[in-house]
Amino acid sequence: MTDLQKTIAKDLLSIKAVFFRPEEPFVWASGIKSPVYCDNRLTLSAPKVREDVENGLARLIRDHYPEAEALMGTSTAGIAHAAITAHLMGLPMGYVRAGAKDHGRKNQIEGRLEPGQKVVVVEDLISTGGSVIEVVEILREAGAQVLGIVSIFTYGMQKGLQRLAAAKVENYSLTNFDVIAQIAAEESYIRPEDVARLIAFRDDPSDESWIGK
Repeated sequence: MTDLQKTIAKDLLSIKAVFFRPEEPFVWASGIKSPVYCDNRLTLSAPKVREDVENGLARLIRDHYPEAEALMGTSTAGIAHAAITAHLMGLPMGYVRAGAKDHGRKNQIEGRLEPGQKVVVVEDLISTGGSVIEVVEILREAGAQVLGIVSIFTYGMQKGLQRLAAAKVENYSLTNFDVIAQIAAEESYIRPEDVARLIAFRDDPSDESWIGK
């Protein structure tokens, strides 16, 4: 666990951007019962947390993708983070729509993207990885050289890791599910014995045997 992972974990827990409720699971749109709810948009409303997040994303990009020439946010949650981080780094920024517009120039990529430009995708959250990989493929089809992804939080689910590997793209997150679960237990957001239940969910979201343990 790095200092940055720990700081961001504490930040997200403090504003309930990541909120654990193993005794009363949330239900995802897919029907999966989850002990965690994540809304990283709340970081935008908390200036100190927002500062930690955007400086952290800039640090990840400088450390892992120093040749980055532009940042591209995912729609819609990654847009603000891409914009703020690009401002801090003095880089161009754009974003990728979930679908092409049906009017005007019918763009799906907003902002200027030059052929061969070295791009980093900025995402707020990665679970199964499907949506962010779609963004990567759209950028590649448009001629971008996608260096990789940075995100605020990742679950580390096997399906997501496999999809990223298959797409031949790396992701670096400010923090992850395991770190947040550990910090949540240390700071009494959850019971220490709940950590194993949370990891069981992460390892296999379709297996509900962790509920009621």
